[in-house]
Parts: sequence; C-alpha cells; structure tokens
Amino acid sequence: MFNSIYPYTQEIIAEYQEHTESEIATKLLKGEKAYRELLRTPLEKRCQWMAGVAKSMRDNVKEHATLITREMGKTLKEATAEVLKCAATIDFYVENIGGMLSPRIISSDASKSYVSYEAKGIILAIMPWNFPYWQVFRFAIPNILAGNAGILKHASNVSGCALAIEKLFVESEFPEGTFQSVLLSSKHIEPIIADPRVQGVTLTGSTPAGKSVAALAGKYIKKTVLELGGSDPFIVLKDADIQEAAKVAVQGRMQNAGQSCIAAKRWIVEQPVVADFTAAVKAILSQLKQGDPMLESTQMGPMARLDLAAELGKQLQSSTAQGAHLELGGTWEGCNFAPTLLTGITSDMTAFREETFGPLAVVIAAANEEDAISLANETEFGLGSALWTKDLEKAARLATQIESGNVFINAMVRSDARLPFGGVKQSGYGRELSLEGTHEFLNVKTVYIH
Repeated sequence: MFNSIYPYTQEIIAEYQEHTESEIATKLLKGEKAYRELLRTPLEKRCQWMAGVAKSMRDNVKEHATLITREMGKTLKEATAEVLKCAATIDFYVENIGGMLSPRIISSDASKSYVSYEAKGIILAIMPWNFPYWQVFRFAIPNILAGNAGILKHASNVSGCALAIEKLFVESEFPEGTFQSVLLSSKHIEPIIADPRVQGVTLTGSTPAGKSVAALAGKYIKKTVLELGGSDPFIVLKDADIQEAAKVAVQGRMQNAGQSCIAAKRWIVEQPVVADFTAAVKAILSQLKQGDPMLESTQMGPMARLDLAAELGKQLQSSTAQGAHLELGGTWEGCNFAPTLLTGITSDMTAFREETFGPLAVVIAAANEEDAISLANETEFGLGSALWTKDLEKAARLATQIESGNVFINAMVRSDARLPFGGVKQSGYGRELSLEGTHEFLNVKTVYIH
C-alpha cells in the first residue's frame, strides 16, 4: 500500500494498492497496442486530442491543483500555476510539433537524402514528487504527439496525481493505453525496463536514482534521459542591480519550499556587495509567510515529507557547527520549515558541498568575478546557473565558463517549452523540451534514395 499524506498536518488522505504483475503486463499490452494505433493516426488528429487534454486541465484546474497541494504541500497558488503551465505547454507543442517532426533534407550524392523522426514504442517515465504534474507533462506531451506511448512510475507519495494524469488521457480521445500509470516500488522496476516494448527511459530525480536506472537501462540497451540533482550557483557581481537580484534570489530559492533541482541553492556574491545583498535578501526573507498551503496569504508551504525536513535540519546543523552564521530562521516543526539564511559559508561546509533540498539559503563571498566562477564550478553538479551583472558582454563571456546545462543572465532559472533543458556532470544527460527534447526518444532515421 502507498499512503498519501498531507504534509501540513500529517493526515493520511488516501491509500493506494500497488499494481500486481498481471496488471502491469496488461498495461504493457495496452501500451503497445496504443503505440501501433498512434502510428496510423495523423499528427493533426493527435494534436486535436492533446488540445482536449489541455482544455480539461483548465476546466478542472482547481481540482488538480488541490490534489497537488494535498499530496506534496506546495501552496495552492503554486499548484494552480503548475497545472496551467502544463496546459500552456500543450498549446505550444500543438502549434509547433509539425515543424519539429518534419524530415530534414540533407544534400549528398543521392538523388534525395533526408532524416526522418519516427516514434519507437513505449517510453517509461520515472518521475519525482516535487512538480508532480509538470515533470510528467513535459515528457508526455512531445512524446505522445510524436507517436510514442507513455508509462509513468511516479513517486509513491503522489500516487493520486499519477492516477489523475492517467484519467485525463483515459477521458480524452486518445487510444486506450496511450498514457498509463503504474503504482509500484522502485525495486520492482527492472522487468518494465527489460520489456522489449519499452524503448526508452526518462528519469527526473536524485543522482543515486539516476545511476541505478542508467545501469539497468544499459543492461538492456535502452536509451535514457536523466535530469538529476543540482546545486545551482546564483552569481551576483559587484555591478549587478542588487535589489532586483535579491528579489529573484529569494524567489528562485524559496519557490516550492526550496524543493527544486534548479533552485538557486548557492548565492555567490562578489565581496564589495556582500553586505548590501545580504541585508536585502534578509529583509525579504523575514517577510516571507510560511504556513497553511491552502491559504491565499501563505507564500511558502511545508516540505513534502518528514524525512526531507529532518535531512535539511541535519545539513543546517552541520553547517553551523562548521562555522556558518545563522542569520534567520533555522527552526522547523514536522514538515513546516522556516525560511532560513546562512552567511559565512565556505567551500568546505556541508551547505556548499551537498545539495540542500529545502528552504535553506546561503551567502558565499567571492573575492572577484574569477573567484565567483571558480566557486560556481566547484561542485559535482551542473544543472542550472544564474549570473547577475549590468555588463552583458561580460556576462556572455563568463557564461561560457560556467559548467552547467543552463545559464540565465539577470533572470531566474526555469524550464520553458521553447528552450532545451538538462544538465552536465552529475546532473545528468540528455535534454527535455524544445526541438532537442522532442527528438530524444525518436528514431532519427537516415533515408538515402539513389
């Protein structure tokens, strides 16, 4: 049994039975049948069906958002925005997928040669709880429009979200089995990866989870895309707009109660403006209201699980024992963790070396811009990064030196359907979204005509 627990009160709100081997076998059979039917369906029809999914999401946005909040704790306002972002991404792909799937003509000695992009089968998605709709839809939309079928193994604490997403596709005009959810623990995932009808695996989650899945996928020669952990640097140079940088830093660190792979986890600030930046972010953080996620006035909800809050507490205590200064917060009760600020962080401290997945902000002083880039790269992760400066030519030059999959200049790191998204180093490989993400699980077929 999987329990769904409301993080704010620890109330058990639902119980779900794990799927049996027989039920999973039936789902794989339906998925293969749906894939074969999608291959025979014109793209225009698939787009029409997907647009119907977007309409249903908008028509029932409060129901979906409430489910997200009840299962993993983000504010209802954030959950609503997440659902609407999924619907907006459907709009984008419905409008642009035709161009992304069009054959690419290549000049050669052939009478005609080109690359076609063709669906391959069932794609397995192993997804996390922190954005329980968005992470799923950013995989599902382009793959299903391209003709693949999808099977979702969601995090067990958001099983209700998994089934609600499945229901959206069941109630649409898509063939039965186009998108299905399986409720099972990770230790039982190997038979699905091994199944020859499954042609790829995409995972968003921790780096250890990515290593485990990549090993299994390699064993069975399955393509993988991994979007893993992050310890994103948020670099503030001395010529930056300090007040604007401070506002976006807090937003980037504290949204979703800090539980985001691309959260601004390390604020690296050039020495001349450390004091001003610290004062600015402290003033904003001190006004941030954490509490009941259902209330409109609440700006930050609880963390998703007790063990996650406890782990963040250990990292906080370890860092202060190592010499970090607690400027604000530092208290928690259950999953309700107060927005917390540490200063005096150095590269040998826990809050610098480890990924902190929660509302813990840290200020790291850099001697100069070269030191700031060096500190930014002093991590095993490389997912996202932000750089703040008024000198855009300098920003473009420094962006090439930052080891990450995304660099946002004077802006908060975020995922956007128009832009490819993914990481380097221990943050994974492959891309989601945009043209690059759409092609990840397609057969890039060369056709040569003499």
